[in-house]
Amino acid sequence: MDFTLLIVGADANAYYMARCYHELTNKKAYLIAQNPIWITDESNITIMKYNKELHDEKILLKELDNFYQEHQNEKILLVSATENYIELISKNKEKLMNKYYFNYADVNIIHTLSNKEKFYKKYMDNEYIELPKTIYYDTKSKKEPQISFSYPIIIKAANVVLYRSLHFPNQNKIYKVNNQEELNNVINDIRNGGYLDTLIIQEYIEGDDSTLFDSVIYADTKGKVKRITLAQIGLQEHKKDLVGNAAVLINGYNLYGNDNNIIERIKNFSEKIGITGFAEFDLKYDKKTKDFKLLEINPRQGRSSYYLTGLGCNLIELLKKDLIDKEKLDYQILDKEVILSYVPKGILKKYIVNNKYKEKALSLYKQHINPIVYKKDLSLKRRYLLFRKSLRYYNDYKNGYWTNK
Repeated sequence: MDFTLLIVGADANAYYMARCYHELTNKKAYLIAQNPIWITDESNITIMKYNKELHDEKILLKELDNFYQEHQNEKILLVSATENYIELISKNKEKLMNKYYFNYADVNIIHTLSNKEKFYKKYMDNEYIELPKTIYYDTKSKKEPQISFSYPIIIKAANVVLYRSLHFPNQNKIYKVNNQEELNNVINDIRNGGYLDTLIIQEYIEGDDSTLFDSVIYADTKGKVKRITLAQIGLQEHKKDLVGNAAVLINGYNLYGNDNNIIERIKNFSEKIGITGFAEFDLKYDKKTKDFKLLEINPRQGRSSYYLTGLGCNLIELLKKDLIDKEKLDYQILDKEVILSYVPKGILKKYIVNNKYKEKALSLYKQHINPIVYKKDLSLKRRYLLFRKSLRYYNDYKNGYWTNK
């Protein structure tokens, strides 16, 4: 069955979803975004349109209506790359469901998952997966936060959408601080930068990047999980605005050998809270408790979720089968070993500190998947931009905010 893909967004996530569509159909995807990003703008597999006011709900709906009017004789699959657009799509589900095929959870669920304060408060005592010890601090307060656990600690914004819209000196996605003075300085930087909302302050779970894990699930429109992965991360991005995103991961690999039925627990938790569509679970293995702790859930495919294609699961094909073809999907654990890497081999050699993981990653690297490197989309200019990005990683890791400890 022929269909058209419309993606809202323009980042690496949007690019690899367009790539999935091209790999499946050999057709270009349509993308609507606020501003050009070279990853999608300098591509032969995308048809781009820009509107600087796209974040506005009325403007987004108008753009979606215009696109539908131009393609109303086609079956249109709608995909978003970011939470804010997903929330708006879900909020307007009744207006869009007769025009587009999409699968997103109820807007209240998406809002809870996207807002870290709401997420941690609601699910702190869930029966499936433990969350890190957490306190909440309002930056409008002049009192010092009272820390009930030992340093180092982690600080991050609860309102991610607001925080991302700001730009100020010393702004990091995630902060790791070692004492009260550093904590006070970070809070002052954030407050002075215009963020007047809640901060999440958490215990730091010790361990290098190889204690991080990624799980991607796909749940059908009834909330039943049909696909699930578990990948061990060996290296996360160390640039201050990208910390928390996987740079290298291996699916179907777990050095710690003690998963405590974590895949089944993720599945049950997802179905309990009512997630539909794709979601990404970020976890960290706590060597002290010998169990996993849940850091956050993204109500969408993650920046690195393209590795599912290496497991025989094209993300766009899965949406097509479920939403357009109405196929009955069986439950599958995707446990084949596949490596994804955004970074060149030299970065793996130098910055992965877990030697067993490094050995495994290097042995698989020849077959690695890079979401933004597609052999059918390598114009001369794109080759140059990809090469420049690859080289820039050496500087990012050398001078990066985060260290792999």
